[in-house]
Amino acid sequence: MDAYSLLRPLIRPLQPETAHHLALKALKYRLVSGVPYDDPVLETELWGRSFRNPIGLAAGFDKDADVPMQALALGFGFVEIGSVTPRPQPGNPKPRLFRLDEDEAVINRMGFNSKGADRAAWNLSHLPPSRQLGMIGVNLGKNKDTEDAAADYVIGVEKLARFADYIVVNVSSPNTPGLRALQSRAELETLIGRVRDTLERTIPDNRPPLLVKVAPDLTDADIADIAAVATTGAVDGLIATNTTITRPETLRNPLRNEAGGLSGKPLKDLATRVVSDFYTATEGRVPIVGVGGVASGADAYAKIRAGASLVQIYSGMVFEGPSLAGRTCRALAGLLKRDGFDRVTDAVGADHR
Repeated sequence: MDAYSLLRPLIRPLQPETAHHLALKALKYRLVSGVPYDDPVLETELWGRSFRNPIGLAAGFDKDADVPMQALALGFGFVEIGSVTPRPQPGNPKPRLFRLDEDEAVINRMGFNSKGADRAAWNLSHLPPSRQLGMIGVNLGKNKDTEDAAADYVIGVEKLARFADYIVVNVSSPNTPGLRALQSRAELETLIGRVRDTLERTIPDNRPPLLVKVAPDLTDADIADIAAVATTGAVDGLIATNTTITRPETLRNPLRNEAGGLSGKPLKDLATRVVSDFYTATEGRVPIVGVGGVASGADAYAKIRAGASLVQIYSGMVFEGPSLAGRTCRALAGLLKRDGFDRVTDAVGADHR
C-alpha cells in the first residue's frame, strides 16, 4: 500500500482546493511518490526533443512551477506548469473547485489564479540544469483585466520562454471572460503572429515549440479555422482539449450544475473525438497533445490512436493518486506491444488508417 492510499481517507473530507494545496506540499517535501515505468517502446521523439514516455501532467496542477521536478519523479515524461499570468491575480471567488466523486469528474472555475510570471520565472530559474527526468512546458494565460490579450502572452514569452521546453498559449479556459473568443481565425492569427515574433526575437536559436490549447466545445467550422492557422506553420502543435462547459445527462453528483469547466471521465470521449477531428483537419501534419478524461493506459492509447503524439493527465490523479503515471505507462507499453507497435509514433493516428 502506498502513502497516498493511507492519506486518501484523511484528504477526501477536505475542500478540494485545500486538498490540492496539501498535495502540492506533500510532493514538495516528497511525502508521496510514484513508481515510474520505463520501456523503450514508450520513448518518443517530437520537435527534436526526446521524451522518456508520452504521458505528461497537464497544466493546472502546478500553476506556479513549485514542484515540476517532483512531479517528473512520479514517472511523467513531461509536465506543464501554469497557466501563468503576467501579473499576480487571485482568480475567481471561492469555492471554485468541486469534486464529483460518483462521476469521477471535477468542475473548476479557478479563473487563472496565478502568482505571476516573475514568481514562476524565479522558480524555474532555480531548477537543476539537467532535465534528464523529463520536459517542462510553460502554459501562458492573460490577466482578467487586460484588454490587449496578445500583449499579455508576449510578456509571458519574454519572461518565461527561456526556461521552457515548449510554450503553450492557452485561449480555451472557460473561466476568463472573452478568452475563448481568441480561438476565432482572425483573432488567433493575430495573436499567434505576435507571440511567434516575440518568441523568435527572444530565443533566435533552439526556439522552444509553440503550442495552442483549444477547447472541446468547438463547431466543425471552429476546428477548420484553427486547423487552417495551425497548418501554416504558425504553431508547432495543438493541445486538445481544455475543460468543457457542457454537462452530460449522465452526471449524478448534486454539484453537476456548478458553473465552470468540467474535466475527468465525462470529458474523455468528447476530448478524444476532438483529437481525432483535428488530426483529420490537419492531415496529421500538426502534432497533437491529447488531454481529457485519461485515467488508464487504455485511455491514453485511445488518444494516441485517435491522433495524439503525447497525452496528458490531471483530473485522473485526483481519483487514482500519484502512482497513476507509472501504471498508465506500464499498461500503455503492453497495449502497444500487443498490437505490434515498436514505438509510440507508429501508433499515432492508427484509427485513421
